[in-house]
Amino acid sequence: MRNGFSGSFKFRMEGGLSSFWGPVTAAEWCEKNYVYSSYIAEFFNTISNVPCILLALIGLINALRQRFEKRFSVLHVSNMILAIGSMLYHATLQHMQQQGDETPIVWEMLLYFYILYSPDWHYRSTMPTFLFLYGVGFAMAHALLRFGIGFKVHYVILCLLCIPRMYKYYIYTEDASAKRLAKLYVATLFLGSICWLADRLFCKEISGWYFNPQGHALWHVLMGFNSYFANTFLMFCRAQQREWDPKVVHFLGFFPYVKIQKPKSQ
Repeated sequence: MRNGFSGSFKFRMEGGLSSFWGPVTAAEWCEKNYVYSSYIAEFFNTISNVPCILLALIGLINALRQRFEKRFSVLHVSNMILAIGSMLYHATLQHMQQQGDETPIVWEMLLYFYILYSPDWHYRSTMPTFLFLYGVGFAMAHALLRFGIGFKVHYVILCLLCIPRMYKYYIYTEDASAKRLAKLYVATLFLGSICWLADRLFCKEISGWYFNPQGHALWHVLMGFNSYFANTFLMFCRAQQREWDPKVVHFLGFFPYVKIQKPKSQ
């Protein structure tokens, strides 16, 4: 039926609620659409991005307050942009919004690649130039070719390229609290991947359960913490490289963040 206050159409869904965004044009997940609102297609998959935004905001405040290098502020902002893009995608289930979720994922991985490898890169201008051009090229190709499984394979390859450097940082870090951050990073990635795969591969079986555990929403929450632990660990390692005397401290005895002491000359 026609919406009285706008020129858009609403489409009636199986559950009785109407869709403000029209027919689904993006990939769907194992959650019934438009159950709680006409404006939110996948409710739990949408709101589960909020923890990622809050964690990235905490990381950004810490990076700015202690004057870390701009790369870390950009990284935390990138996490927020990615979470917002994911919210828009799952709320609308439109193809354009799906690309607004997937393309920033690749850009964020390229940023991680830069932070991990740039300290040992002797030609400083070549790496950011190449990564920038690569990111632009991917965005254009993804918009034109609409990658499906190719996007997922590409994402996994980028992750695998980052692992050797993360492992090197881990084995050369002696601080027990920093090592714990790296272990939490691996644990949340492992658990999140299980949730993602279960939601994707066993949706038919899960849909028959009395209670849907919302595996993709759990993936969002776990990856929000995963990104925070990864960012905090990398901030610690970079502070060590700059000889800023980093320490992992805990807010209220629980929440980890990096505290540094820069030399007076800096």
